[in-house]
Amino acid sequence: MKTIQITDITLKKLAQDREVSLLFRDKTAIASCADSLGANAVELAPVSKVREDTIIYKTISQNVANSVVAIPAGFTSDEVAVAWECIKNASHPRLQIELPVSTVQMEYIYHMKSDKMLTKIGELVAEAKKLCDDVEFVALDATRADLDFLIQAVKEAEAKGANIVTVCDDAGTALPEEIAQLVKAVKDAVSVSVYAQVSDALSMAVSSAVSAINAGADGIKCAMAGKDTLSMGKFSDTVKARGDVIGVETSLKNTKIHSSIEDMLSNISHEAYDSTEAVSEKKKILLDADSTIAQVAQAAEVLGYDLSDGDCGSVHKALLQVCEKKSSVGAKELEALIASFAMQAPSTYHLESYTTSSSNVSPSMSQITLKCGDEILSGVSTGDGPIDSAFRAIEQSIGYHYELDDFQVQAVTEGKEALGSALVKLRNNGKLYSGNGISTDIVAASIRAYVNALNKIVFEEE
Repeated sequence: MKTIQITDITLKKLAQDREVSLLFRDKTAIASCADSLGANAVELAPVSKVREDTIIYKTISQNVANSVVAIPAGFTSDEVAVAWECIKNASHPRLQIELPVSTVQMEYIYHMKSDKMLTKIGELVAEAKKLCDDVEFVALDATRADLDFLIQAVKEAEAKGANIVTVCDDAGTALPEEIAQLVKAVKDAVSVSVYAQVSDALSMAVSSAVSAINAGADGIKCAMAGKDTLSMGKFSDTVKARGDVIGVETSLKNTKIHSSIEDMLSNISHEAYDSTEAVSEKKKILLDADSTIAQVAQAAEVLGYDLSDGDCGSVHKALLQVCEKKSSVGAKELEALIASFAMQAPSTYHLESYTTSSSNVSPSMSQITLKCGDEILSGVSTGDGPIDSAFRAIEQSIGYHYELDDFQVQAVTEGKEALGSALVKLRNNGKLYSGNGISTDIVAASIRAYVNALNKIVFEEE
């Protein structure tokens, strides 16, 4: 009886189907679930955010004990190297070269003719083979490809070192018999393993998978969740019921598949971070003591900050301290932590003194005196309220205007002597810098927050 290799593509499909990203813990849970259910390989989504994905994928690679960890290796040599860095510590790493073989995708997505694509396939497979012994060539949109070119492509991939080739029905329009014909043609052309990735767009994924197996396929790709995919549960049930007839078996643990998948999906957060939402939608951000550095970096990016690895570590450490006293923090608290602990810059500008006046019959006026080294800088300005005039006076003293992206004030203690916390976000060259100030005088807190953010800008520019 032939053993069919099962590859779980849940992470990749959810990344494609959902407009929001899965949380760190969700990704690791999905990978661990697939591993525990007996999947021979777990596919990761392509690297999109290098720093964040590297952290997450390295963690997944270390946690997956039995399955192969496979990752798409991109379109350039540099991207192949980045992908390898993510999974090189896995027990069984695999690099995938995913490229289209249909004319429509080659020309309209990659803007390449068939001869150039053939060369690119060979180059990338060879590059991946230098780093990893296990290399898979994935022929995207194979069901719409010219058969002669498809055969050329898989032969080129085999010649350059690929030990697996996969044919995909990305269009979702192929019938089971067409899948069988395609698999047989590729199987006859190469001596390496041939996998099939079928679609359920026509509700025939199981039939297509069985047809592919009957035509000689060595592996099938399925998912625990995802749109138009072959369901792992349904395929496992089919093999359990009729595997003896078609002469195949899998390593999937059929008795626990449905309950394990249901438990895993019920624990996935469906309110993940959405980078397209406005920052004010703070309900999208909720961090707690179990949150990782990667999640802090992701949440900070949603808020518009590009934190260094060191800053992420500092903010994460502060988060854990805060979570000792409260269960979780949202966007406002996270911004305060970023302002207080990220990129602690030396005081290029130091507040010496300030004077403000305000009334209902004349504009507010502020005088600000700053010290920069041995130089004393002063500015006087009017504005719409004491804080506005103070910020304008600071700009006048330094001779430069920065875009005020956001300004927040809140009380951190109760009573008439309450401490006020001010958060100022300045934007310079498209990048956000936040400053935090605390004082019983809210104007003083605001000025200190502005100067704090200003010092960060100056420090990074220097």
